[in-house]
Amino acid sequence: MSGTRDEDGLAERLALARTLAVAVGHEIEMFREEAQVAFQRKGLQDFVTAADRRGEETIKSALAAAFPRDGFLGEETGGVPDMHGFWVVDPIDGTTNYIRGLRHWCVSIAFVRAGEIELGCIYDATTGWVYSAVRGGGAFCEDRAVAVSRRRDPAEGLAILGCSRRTSFADYQAVQRRLHDLGMDYRRLGSAALGLVRVASGVADLYYEAHVNSWDIMAGALIAREAGAVVEMPLLDVMLKQGGPLAAYAPGLGPHLGFLHELVEAAA
Repeated sequence: MSGTRDEDGLAERLALARTLAVAVGHEIEMFREEAQVAFQRKGLQDFVTAADRRGEETIKSALAAAFPRDGFLGEETGGVPDMHGFWVVDPIDGTTNYIRGLRHWCVSIAFVRAGEIELGCIYDATTGWVYSAVRGGGAFCEDRAVAVSRRRDPAEGLAILGCSRRTSFADYQAVQRRLHDLGMDYRRLGSAALGLVRVASGVADLYYEAHVNSWDIMAGALIAREAGAVVEMPLLDVMLKQGGPLAAYAPGLGPHLGFLHELVEAAA
């Protein structure tokens, strides 16, 4: 990071975000047995646990103490975006997986300023690793740089899909059919943030979901983009207000994925 960007406080913010993501991730793991029997439904297959709330409050309080002028937007406690600088936090992306004991969940923390996602940090519960990025500085797993895959043949590709109940299931099936016809295999794993991390690290070649909320993807979108992925979604202010579609993929597959570009453009 350059001296100018350090003066903007991004290095200090990233260091704290990484520390909080790990600490809260470990804390959340300790409460899983309680979460299995003490969760609430916010909607159909949309759950919240005391661990979600505790984790978000821990992050929110620590950020406020360190950077009292920063705004905050969290999945559980809400907030109002402040374009001068604010945090976007999901304490558990993949709560259903967490409740059931599937380790495919994460803690996601992003910082947004002046219309740009400036930094993103994700604690991956499957490995205990932290993925992070600062805008313009590349993407990292712990201290190791990561990059998207170089695949160009969709018949060798692997996609991860999300399925939002806010959108048509028939449309979701149509995407599956298009990928099947291209020869791509696909998975549905239940965490948009980790789907984006898998693209960033080259484990998967595509992540697509017809509707995601801002807290689900702010950190992951930056990490994927900094790793070299093509990331397509509506304008940032639209995502913050109402969410929307998101596609992130290895550039070499771009010529085959024009239909996803059209889906994102149509919903923007």
